[in-house]
Amino acid sequence: MTGENKHHLILEQLVTLTRQANNHLVQIGSLASSHQYLLLYKLFQKYLTGERKVLDWGTGNGHFSYFLCRAGYQAVGFSMEDFIFKDWLKGYPQYKFVKGRINEPTLLPFKNSSFDCVVSVGVLEHVHEFGGNEGGSMKEIARILKNKGLFICYHLPNRYSAIEYLGKWLTNKFHHQYRFTFSDIKKLTAATGFILLEKGRYGFLPRNSLGRLPKRLAYSKALANFWDILDNILSLIFSPFCQNYFFVVRKR
Repeated sequence: MTGENKHHLILEQLVTLTRQANNHLVQIGSLASSHQYLLLYKLFQKYLTGERKVLDWGTGNGHFSYFLCRAGYQAVGFSMEDFIFKDWLKGYPQYKFVKGRINEPTLLPFKNSSFDCVVSVGVLEHVHEFGGNEGGSMKEIARILKNKGLFICYHLPNRYSAIEYLGKWLTNKFHHQYRFTFSDIKKLTAATGFILLEKGRYGFLPRNSLGRLPKRLAYSKALANFWDILDNILSLIFSPFCQNYFFVVRKR
């Protein structure tokens, strides 16, 4: 099985697990919505081979920890609260979850040079809300990374996102308080002693709303592929207004 086929299979399994649990986890409630993580999976395949030790920083609901385990990484989850899908990971005894302290927004309870990679999936932009800051968190991440270790940041909100702009004016529609530019990423990388390897914008079309589709459409590969193609085209044309950034940095 190729890496791409394996990635699609993992997302199909996540969609099934989510819907069987009757949980309204819209990010992976349908194939079309779950495909927002294909780029992240490809980044891991590109930069990280073998059974590397990876920290899922800010585990959230646990869906990315599930990917790490299924893809063969030595995964550790860290969050301020328990995650809702722990049962998904019971079959992976090598997986470890560490709960943080709400009164300590920056310090990570790990030794120096503990990890080959740390990943942030929609986390870095929220550290201010817990009393921290992006620079302090990235310096702490650098501390726990091994020499030449990687930090992969995904779902970092774009300051000029069309979706964020519309969400700001729609009632009860979530939008991020903190949003970023390419310049912010470069400055943050330089200030925290990382080497910037790659960065980019992605995601012009909304994805999370597709997680509420009825079952027949939720499992439709044709719809998911169509949405991917359309999103890729529009993301190229309207790149400055895409929803998110990703960036990959390496510890000096």
